Amino acid sequence: MDRPVIAVTMGDPAGVGPEIVAAAVGLGELHTVARPLVVGDLGAVERAAERMGVTAILHAVQHPEQGRFAPGIIDVLDLDNVPADLEIGRVQGAAGRAAFDYIARATELAQAGAVDAIATAPINKEALKLGGVPHLDHTGAFAALTGSPEATTMFVLDGLRIFFATRHLSLRRAIDDLTVEGLMAALRHAHEQLERFGFVRPHIALAALNPHGGEAGMFGDEEIRILAPAAAAARARGIHVTGPHPADAVFHMAKNGGASAVMSLFHDQGHIAAKTLDFDRTIAITTGLPFVRSSVDHGTAFDIAGQGTARWLSMAEAIRAAAEFARRARGANS
Repeated sequence: MDRPVIAVTMGDPAGVGPEIVAAAVGLGELHTVARPLVVGDLGAVERAAERMGVTAILHAVQHPEQGRFAPGIIDVLDLDNVPADLEIGRVQGAAGRAAFDYIARATELAQAGAVDAIATAPINKEALKLGGVPHLDHTGAFAALTGSPEATTMFVLDGLRIFFATRHLSLRRAIDDLTVEGLMAALRHAHEQLERFGFVRPHIALAALNPHGGEAGMFGDEEIRILAPAAAAARARGIHVTGPHPADAVFHMAKNGGASAVMSLFHDQGHIAAKTLDFDRTIAITTGLPFVRSSVDHGTAFDIAGQGTARWLSMAEAIRAAAEFARRARGANS
């Protein structure tokens, strides 16, 4: 695949999304690996570029085929949907609605094959709700728009890949919700997605829940009752799973080539490992969609929006990751 076309959604226009998108595409030297197409509002991108010191030429298009995709040019599919009186740095329904419009348009393009993948800037859950959007977050929106009930998240970072058995739950509920059947389903999904991206007989390392993997039940029995049986059931179905491995060692093992991916049991178990290693380069890939979608793993940062100080490296890495996994998916299916 020669430089995949990546639809880059602008995110919440009242947050840092327009700034990090303008800087990543205008300054990030991405045109050697991708053809980034910003899906957003031309005026908002122009103002953001000025704040970030980006001197690239903005080029409005109505379809990806019109993009120039060259250094010094930011191609923008202009939805012209940001109100003139939108206040930067504040939760607003109009901003939430605009952000969803970018997601919906990018999804249409991806499903039509007009773009190869999507990379998303951050949105705000409260703004979505105020804007009448019937979805909690990016994953929920993409799942609904594409009819993909198994959409979930994989972190990627410098050779480390992390799946999550549970995500946006309290720690107490995440532990209570662990079942052999649920964990087996998560392992199966991870296996299928790794194969989709070209990994041959991928090795999934299952993280333990309790200290030292429970020490034969002395520090907790979830490893005995739930984790080990789920791993055994997965192996019986031809999935290469090892563990449960103590969580204080499994991420290091996978980072150094000891596994294709880690199955994290709850949100912070995987997030802390990845973000401590490199916060800016931790990228989320939504798996289980009919196309590749990547994202930064930070929020709208309303407290610094509009100041021209937002760190844009993560947005650039998300676009790079979208291009990489689009190529992987194409190669695995060719």
